[in-house]
Amino acid sequence: MSKMPMIYAGHGSPMNAIEDNRYTRVWREMGEKIPRPESIVSISAHWYTEGTKIMNEENPKTVYDMYGFPEELYKITYNAPGNPKLAGTVKDLISKQTDYDNTWGIDHGTWSVLTHMYPERDIPVFQISIDAFAPPQVHYQIGRELRSLRDQGVLLFGTGNIVHNLRMLDWGMEDQGFDWAYKFDDYVKANIESRNNDNIIHYMSQGEAVKLSVPTPDHFNPILYLLGASDEEDKITVYNNSCMLGSLSMTSYLFE
Repeated sequence: MSKMPMIYAGHGSPMNAIEDNRYTRVWREMGEKIPRPESIVSISAHWYTEGTKIMNEENPKTVYDMYGFPEELYKITYNAPGNPKLAGTVKDLISKQTDYDNTWGIDHGTWSVLTHMYPERDIPVFQISIDAFAPPQVHYQIGRELRSLRDQGVLLFGTGNIVHNLRMLDWGMEDQGFDWAYKFDDYVKANIESRNNDNIIHYMSQGEAVKLSVPTPDHFNPILYLLGASDEEDKITVYNNSCMLGSLSMTSYLFE
């Protein structure tokens, strides 16, 4: 079996789950383009915990971790099966303390994208949480430890937004970003494309642009797992390379 690709999706608004737009069309294309995974392991910005958690249910529930959206959104169920056996493998691969935790489920960071990529909901999927107290090096290291999953038909799926500052949203800038948002997004893109992962791990060195772009690391950290699991042979393609509403970057990456 050849090595599975990996995807980092800038997921943006939960509304993308029910909209047909330029982002969702790209997600559908990605689902058709890459080999069909045996299983999906998702690292979502929205499962942000104390310590690293892994869900190992047979049938993980759909979580509606957003408020004030149209009722239609809360009717979506992403009822794909889980994969307890693979969850056990993941737990064994990660060297830091991890715990099984089924209090969460498949959240909108994951299902708003997968509902377009794999609408049949027949590929097993579960999530690994992001330890809110771990430094960037630890997230990157977990990615390194999960690298072998790519040889087992597993799609490692990171979902967040490289630039994510909800307090600075400007609804008048529908398809544009602030200068600082482009600056940081471009910095990350340049270093991913040149495989300078060290500069991404030490992203906090980027002064004012990073303080505005990453006020909290939850939406940024998923990319670190994929960079850890990447290797020199990966071809890296950038999708949805754009900012919206001033302070959100939709930029997404395919490693294959």
